[in-house]
Amino acid sequence: MKRDGALESLWQDTVKEFSAQSTINDTKRCDVLIVGGGITGVATGIQLQKQGKQCAIVEAHTLCFGTTGGTTAHLNTFFDTTYPEIESKFGESNAQLACKAAKAALALVKQNVDDYSIDCQLQSKEGYLYSQDEKQTEELDEIFSASVRAGAEISYSATIPVDIPFEKAVVYHNQAQFHPTRYVMSLAKEFTKMGGQILENCRLTNYSGDEQGLEIETEKGIIHADFLVFATHIPPGINLLHFRCAPYRSYAVAAQLNDNNYPDGLAYDMYDPYHYYRTQEVDGIKYLIAGGEDHKTAHEENTDACFNRLEAYLNKYFNIKEFTYRWSSQYFEPADGLAYIGKLPGHSDNILVATGYGGNGMTYSHIAALTLSDLILKGESEYASLYDPGRIKIAAGFTNFVKENVDVIEEFIGKRLGKEKLEELADLAPGEAKVVKYEGSSIALYKDDHGVLHAINPVCTHAKCIVGWNSAEKSWDCPCHGARYTPEGEVLTGPASKGLESIKLEEITADH
Repeated sequence: MKRDGALESLWQDTVKEFSAQSTINDTKRCDVLIVGGGITGVATGIQLQKQGKQCAIVEAHTLCFGTTGGTTAHLNTFFDTTYPEIESKFGESNAQLACKAAKAALALVKQNVDDYSIDCQLQSKEGYLYSQDEKQTEELDEIFSASVRAGAEISYSATIPVDIPFEKAVVYHNQAQFHPTRYVMSLAKEFTKMGGQILENCRLTNYSGDEQGLEIETEKGIIHADFLVFATHIPPGINLLHFRCAPYRSYAVAAQLNDNNYPDGLAYDMYDPYHYYRTQEVDGIKYLIAGGEDHKTAHEENTDACFNRLEAYLNKYFNIKEFTYRWSSQYFEPADGLAYIGKLPGHSDNILVATGYGGNGMTYSHIAALTLSDLILKGESEYASLYDPGRIKIAAGFTNFVKENVDVIEEFIGKRLGKEKLEELADLAPGEAKVVKYEGSSIALYKDDHGVLHAINPVCTHAKCIVGWNSAEKSWDCPCHGARYTPEGEVLTGPASKGLESIKLEEITADH
């Protein structure tokens, strides 16, 4: 299974790739077109398909290519935004509604597993949150009280499932874990059995229309639909949500232990960024899965060092035999702490979106499936107000900003440069890359494993930010809105829909 980075995750190495059809039905029409073949898109699609809607999913790459293939697959009834924070910003009743939504999401996962006999190792687990100093303990007590008020099943615990010193701990009951890509691939097969259609390697390029009907342009032709759902982690184009969702990278490893002392439960410390742990057995082999070292996308020059720090921390507390897998993934942090699920601001009511999941994508994916399917089928959802993307107000001047940035102007201006001069400027080893300056202009340079130098315009095609090199995943990442590109400049993940401009070194001229 392919994924949006050079590193291989546990989930992509232990699942068979889905075989999707290449064209939509002869009518080129569906009731609902879902853009994005991750867990949100597939879970939403099957919710609608089983209730009579004809759905199609278009995916720019392959199923689970994005964050679904790089998750650590915790299913929680609590969030990175704590219940005290939700209560403070949105009120006690909305904290209760958020808890109710999380419980409903976990129940939907279990229902799907039971209904379709999915073999994805879904297991109920206890989730432990623990403090390690006085300040964290005070915060933990506040979390406990607010969680009780929200309706979470929580109690204090004298133990935690990892051999790490702690002051105090709480346990959230009836949490869960699973193998995410086996779950999604199985769900996708059931979706197609019901008549749903999946088009892989099919990027959306444009869309237009209103409540009366939508015309969606894709790389495989035009599709007409009544509803359009963006389940792409962040919507394409330039819209308000890009300025209310900050892109972050998170790091994960799967390790085997010498002493077989794998944690029986989910565990989370309270540092910022925090560490988290669990165990996963795949095909008879147990793995410790741990994550952390989060940072804003493209704000860390040496991403390999993030893995090194995480592994060094784990070596302090676990008897590591081998780090079998290491991978990273991207998520989007919402400005006010809660996801944006519902009608896309500034668009007609039949264009919907789900984004801003923070580090809780597995839970939010099914909150989104429930909310979006209700909005489409019933016109309303009990969770719609809480997660309404329209709670963000459009600022003055924003419309003009969008108009100015929809088409990024090619900005590279430079003189003719010989390969020898660029080699001298870059001083790159095979597999390395950097952005260099030459006479006031920026050039993104990458030397592949064969020693061939590639030059591209580093201006992101989404909103003109300058990309940075991700040394671990071998990608160009945008620090502004999270677009990511291959070393040669092809789009890996949105919101960009066009690749970085390739520069043929011999064609760089002063009048470009």
